[in-house]
Amino acid sequence: MRPKYVSVLDFGSSKITAMIGERGVNGTFNIRGESEVEYAGFMKGNFVEPEKLYDAIATCIVKVETNSGLKVTKLHIGVPAEFSFAVCKNASLAFPKKTKIKSKNVLELFELASKDVRASNATIISRSPIYFLLDDNRKVVSPENEVTTKLSAEVSFVLAYNTFIDTVDAIFKNMGLQEVEYISSPLAESLFALEPEVRDNGAILVDIGYLTTFVAYVKGDGILSLKEFSVGGGHVSADLCQVLQIPFSEAENLKRKVVLSLQATDSDCYEVTIAGNARTVSAKLTNEIVASRLDMISELAIRAITPMRSTSYVPIYLTGGGVCLVAGAKDYISKKFGENVEVVICNVPGMNKPNYCSVLGLLDLSLKERKEANKETLWEKIKSIFKK
Repeated sequence: MRPKYVSVLDFGSSKITAMIGERGVNGTFNIRGESEVEYAGFMKGNFVEPEKLYDAIATCIVKVETNSGLKVTKLHIGVPAEFSFAVCKNASLAFPKKTKIKSKNVLELFELASKDVRASNATIISRSPIYFLLDDNRKVVSPENEVTTKLSAEVSFVLAYNTFIDTVDAIFKNMGLQEVEYISSPLAESLFALEPEVRDNGAILVDIGYLTTFVAYVKGDGILSLKEFSVGGGHVSADLCQVLQIPFSEAENLKRKVVLSLQATDSDCYEVTIAGNARTVSAKLTNEIVASRLDMISELAIRAITPMRSTSYVPIYLTGGGVCLVAGAKDYISKKFGENVEVVICNVPGMNKPNYCSVLGLLDLSLKERKEANKETLWEKIKSIFKK
């Protein structure tokens, strides 16, 4: 019998997070254990220090098992946008007469659509519907139990590059963990962070991480388009470190003190601590440094968003731990985009911050998949009883 809990591993661009949890009351989570391990991260589709990846992952797994008192028997692994891409395909099924749609018809439609997905260097890790279309041209979110002579769909596929899968597979094989499942982190995060009614009309999620940023055009339960670029909040800290000539660790602390909405004058200052000694730096110059890097991130995001939206309006949502926690960053980015941008957070006690959206999205999707798998297993058992 499978345990009620699931175990997930999230690759951020500055830390690896493991979490073990189960479903609580009213759809909430009962988080049994969590661990975070800092590592060099990834940029431009490659891990920065691949030789240290095994130790970072192994440490993270050991910590979450220790913290929870539970054993990781199966691991759901999030694949970041940097190691994946999305494609959409259309498919149709025709029936000789009016037919009540069942789950097997939906699966057949997905299989039909997947035949047009070809990539020798990548593997499909998710398939989800943008919409379903019935013979009367009605678009529906779920076609099951609908009666129709034709069922069509636009299906979104997320594929992970085999180089990522091979690298991570080898690590867990060496650790003795044989059962792993790969999940699209951008998809899981989008489904968790954005309400269904928001996704049904289409929405764009911009996740600014530490070293990387992704932009996902989400519709229905799938991703229409996925773009990424290797610039994030860590580059803000690097700029502060270089220009102000302060240690990188203190630049990180300074970034958290910045208030971009402050109309700083030449006399305004932020305080930093270097080698145990307090000193001041110009608030005006500091804000200008942060704003300059946000200008770059905003411009790159706009380039990604523009072809996604074509002529129709689609709201933009912002998340991620890279810059969302900087006071005034949301309003500054909204101004650069020329429209209001909302920050989405996860409504989970103690974790209601943008930087938790990714790992909680993985946990939520993994629990839903486990529930569906258990339903199928139960149905198979029932059928086997009647066959006897």
